[in-house]
Parts: sequence; C-alpha cells; structure tokens
Amino acid sequence: MFGKLTLQAIPYHEPIIMGTLVVVLLGGAALLGAITYYGKWTYLWKEWLTSVDHKRIGVMYIILALVMLLRGFADALMMRAQQAIAANGAEGYLPPHHYDQIFTAHGVIMIFFVATPLILGLMNVIVPLQIGARDVAFPFVNSLSFWLSAVGAVLVMMSMFVGDFAATGWVAYPPLSELGYSPTVGVDYYIWSLQISGLGTLLTGINLVVTILRMRAPGMTLMKMPVFTWTALITNILIVAVFPVLTATLALLTADRYLDMHFFTNELGGNAMMYINLIWVWGHPEVYILILPCFGAFSEIIATFSGKPLFGYKSMVYATSSIGLLSFFVWLHHFFTMGSGANVNAFFGIMTSIISIPTGVKLFNWLFTMYQGRIRYHSSTLWTIGFMVTFAIGGMTGVLLAVPGADFVLHNSLFLVAHFHNVIIGGVLFGCLAAITFWFPKVFGFTLNEFWGKVSFWCWLVGFYLAFMPLYVLGLDGMTRRMNHYQDPRWQPWLIVALCGALTIAAGILAMFIQFYVSIRDRDAHRDTTGDPWNGRSLEWATASPAPFYNFAHVPAITSLEQHWDDKREGRAYVQPADYEDIHMPKNTGAGFIVSMFGLVLCFALVWHIWPLAIISLIGVVGTFIARTYDRHVDYYVPAAEVERIENARYAQLTEVA
Repeated sequence: MFGKLTLQAIPYHEPIIMGTLVVVLLGGAALLGAITYYGKWTYLWKEWLTSVDHKRIGVMYIILALVMLLRGFADALMMRAQQAIAANGAEGYLPPHHYDQIFTAHGVIMIFFVATPLILGLMNVIVPLQIGARDVAFPFVNSLSFWLSAVGAVLVMMSMFVGDFAATGWVAYPPLSELGYSPTVGVDYYIWSLQISGLGTLLTGINLVVTILRMRAPGMTLMKMPVFTWTALITNILIVAVFPVLTATLALLTADRYLDMHFFTNELGGNAMMYINLIWVWGHPEVYILILPCFGAFSEIIATFSGKPLFGYKSMVYATSSIGLLSFFVWLHHFFTMGSGANVNAFFGIMTSIISIPTGVKLFNWLFTMYQGRIRYHSSTLWTIGFMVTFAIGGMTGVLLAVPGADFVLHNSLFLVAHFHNVIIGGVLFGCLAAITFWFPKVFGFTLNEFWGKVSFWCWLVGFYLAFMPLYVLGLDGMTRRMNHYQDPRWQPWLIVALCGALTIAAGILAMFIQFYVSIRDRDAHRDTTGDPWNGRSLEWATASPAPFYNFAHVPAITSLEQHWDDKREGRAYVQPADYEDIHMPKNTGAGFIVSMFGLVLCFALVWHIWPLAIISLIGVVGTFIARTYDRHVDYYVPAAEVERIENARYAQLTEVA
C-alpha cells in the first residue's frame, strides 16, 4: 500500500537532519499560529495564493527564492566548515554520504530554486509594466507556473526528512544516477522535483514570449522596447527551446530507473555520453537564461543612476541576440576531457571564446554610459559596479577554461568551482539583488533602507572574494572538487579563509533581511507618492507606486525609446485622462494552486512507488483542469467609475506632493 515508504525512511540517526526538522516544524507552527492569530487566512487565500496578478506572482517567486537561498546557503556553510576541519586524515563532522547529498542539493537548489525563481519573478513584475500591458498573456497559466515551481522546491525540502536526496552532483551523470549505483530514492526526488518545476518554467517562458510579442503598447516596436524587455524576450525564447530537452533527458533517465531501460547504461546499447550531451545542451543555455535578464537590469540601473540614456542601445540588442544564438554552440566545453577529439574540442573552444565578445560589448557600453554621467551611488549602483569587476574576472577565467589544453589540467578542480561561482554570484545574484532594490518601490510603494542595503553589498562583495579566490589557488594546486577530506596540509589555510568568506556572505544575507524588516517598519517615512523615485527612464516609472492592479488606466501610445523621459522633459508627465473606460481583467482562481497540490502528491507517490495514490492524484490534476475549462467566470470588468475614483485619488496625491 505504501510502496517503498517505511518508517526507516526517516533518518533518525542523523542529528543534524533531525535538528533541522525540529527547527522547521517549530518555525512552521509559529508562522501558521501568527496567521491564525491575526486572522489573515482569508486575505492570503483571496489576495495571494489565488492571485493571477503578475506583480503578486512575481513577488511570490522572489519570496520562494529568498527562502530557498537560506537552505542552499546553509548547505554551502556546512561544506565549507567540513573542508576547513577535515585535513590530515581528520574525518570532520559530515559522513561521506551526507556530504555528497549536501553538495548535490546545494547545486540543485541554487540553480533551480534560487536563481531561476529570482529571474522569473523579476520578469513577471517588470515586463508587463515596461511594455504597457495590463497583465501577461495567460494569467491563469502564470499562477499555475509559480505553484509548480514551488512544489518542486517542497519536494527537495521533503527529501531531507523523508528518504534522502541524490548524491550524484547537480547534473546527475550516469552511471552514478542509474539504479545500480543509486538504489535509494534520492535520484527519484531529483528527477520529479526538476520535472515539475521545469514544467512551470517552460510555461512561464511561453507566457512571456507571447506577452512581449503580442501585448506591447501601441507604437512600441521591437526596437523601442526597453533593454530589460529585450533580455527577457531572448531569455524566454531560450527557455522554450531548451527546457523540453531537460524534460526529455530526465524522462529517459526515469525509464532507465523505473522500467529497466538502458538508454544511459553501457550494456544493451546504452551510452552515458548521450546523457551528458543532452544535459549540457540544456545546461549551458541555462547559464545565459539566468544572466541575460540581469544584464538588462544592469542596463536600466546604470542609465538611471548616471542620468544619461544607455550608450549603444542597438549594439546591446544585437549583443543579447548574439549571446542567445551562440549559447547553443558551446555545450561541449563541459567535457573537453572525454575523448571527443582535437577537431571537436578546437571548434567548441573557439566558439566559447567568441561568445565572450558580445559580453565584452555590454561591459564597455555600461562603462561608456557612466562616462561623464552624474553618477549617484545608490546601493543598486554599487551592486552594478561590483558586478562589473567581479564578472570581468569570472569571464577571463572562463576564457582560460575555454582552451582545451588548459581545461585538461583544470577540469574537475576547485578552479572550475571558483569560476562558476564567480559568474553566477557576481552576475546573477548581484544582478537580482540590484534589481530588487531598484524596482522595489514599483511593487510596494516605498523604498528600501539604503544603509542596510550598502552593508549587505559590502559583506557580499568582500565575502565573495574571501570565499572563492582561495579556490582558484587550490584548483591550480590540484585540489579536486567534492572532496570531504584531504591529506595535503597546505590546503587547509586556504579553506579556512574560504570559510571566513562564507561567514561574511552570511552576514550580508542577514543584513539583507534586516534591510527588509527596517524598510517595512519605517515604510511611511520612505513612501513614494510620485511614481518616479529614481527619475527612471522606462515606461514602468510612468505608473503609480505601487502600480494599480490594472497597471495603466489608459494604455499609453509610444513614440520614442525614452518615452517617459521625453514626457517629463516636455511637461507631459501625469496628465489626467479626460475620460475612462471599463477595464477587462482576469479573476483570481485557486485552480493553479489545487493542480499543483495534486502534482505534489503525484510526484511524492512516484518517488516512493505508491501507485494507487499516484493514480488518484493524477485524476485530481485532470479533474481540476476540466472543472477550470468549464468555469465561465474567469474574468470581469473594472467599471470606469471605479477606475476614475482610483485615478482621482492618485492625481490628488501627486498634486499635493507637487
């Protein structure tokens, strides 16, 4: 009846895991108690859990990412602490199998459940506002996408307390991920958490591509779109192109494990190299899926806080498109050492070097934008400048790794780990934190505390260099990755410095949460009533802060790339319309939440081979979709009188401020 699930699946003998379980249960109970005490269940259900508003869905994506950041960073701290003490034959405090699960979970969580939700959340919030759309093309699908991603994160968290997680590394290479070498449910948790969250990401990609191509304001041609929207378009085209590859790859691995197939085993015609090719056909474009929207955010930020239009708009668009295209021609540099031959290695080494050129174009454009500008050192500006320096270092080490001969020496070493974190932390995380700071008032109507924002930035920047520069040295000295103990005493001082860096980053994360707390506590003192706190240049700054649920009472007509800036310069800002019309809006629905909860039960049942429960939950998924299909009350109209009332209150506030 319960398949493979028994009481022995709960790791009672692991004090770290059981301690974490107690903390999670107590924290969850406290949260639920607080919601009940303040009577917020109805509010949460009606306004958030069932919301189809792109802004609220974007906020929930970001909250999910920040929660999972705590889990993923806790794993990183545990690894750094283990390596700092496990020298000269010392075993440290983490058993090998537990350590293997930790480094796998760390990679999976940080890529799929921190970086990806941050990017999707920012695109959800900002893209419709920048193109003059009232919502995304498919609001219900947007809600479903978020809850599918959240369910994937829940599955990863459940694996820590019921069963185990994969101990294979974050890309789960065969034969280690095959049933013969990983007989527990860890790889199954990995498969189903990525499948269900990947489906949510794919649906979001389709949704945003359609939104950008079909819902732009009148007059907004492609070459009048803001740079962030351009990067979002290329990113979502990449998502639509490569996430089906991930789905198919994991489906083949599932067939190997569940149906005794042999796609990736050496016997009976299988080939493990086919898996590695497929996973990196998805995996390397995924790196650009994460970084391109951050490039767009940096472009918006640097233009705003330099007081100038972005230098080289067209070259930015062409560079972004070039990166999107070239990202499909570099995947094989992930396995230069696996015998593909000199000609193949040379081709992919050259292509990897070439893709650095459009990235360099972007860097110089940002520098020229700052040149002779009136730079304001807001915290989001600091994140951007810190990114430029850090990402340039990561890019140069990437070009070194693009040389097959050098890669033969550095492959699978800590040099590679340092490079990857150099570009992901210095690019993606710095970019997302800069964008959150920059666009925060557009969502909530008040600005974030600058002091704690700058404290967080400096802790992150200093902590990063302390944590990862030693890994470059260790990689050059021959230390391979994923070691939970080592014999060379010369390595220990470097690993102690790396631990100090991780602790400094922890202080940066703490400062970030203090920043949120202090800003919310003092929000009335930092209230933005103008709709334009940063003197921004893109269309989203022409809406109120926070933006109303319908975004624009009248969808503006676009005549130039710098529409909002031109309107302000010519005195056309905040002109109240003469009349209003009814606005067509989608209704909130719980169908996406319900489908995803059935999906959670389905995936859990598939992990543990509980077939009756899997069938029941699958019926629940299909039944909910059918019920949603025949629900005629999926939208409504906001009466013109209500729109006029809201807008009158807004313009009265603006007049008072003026």
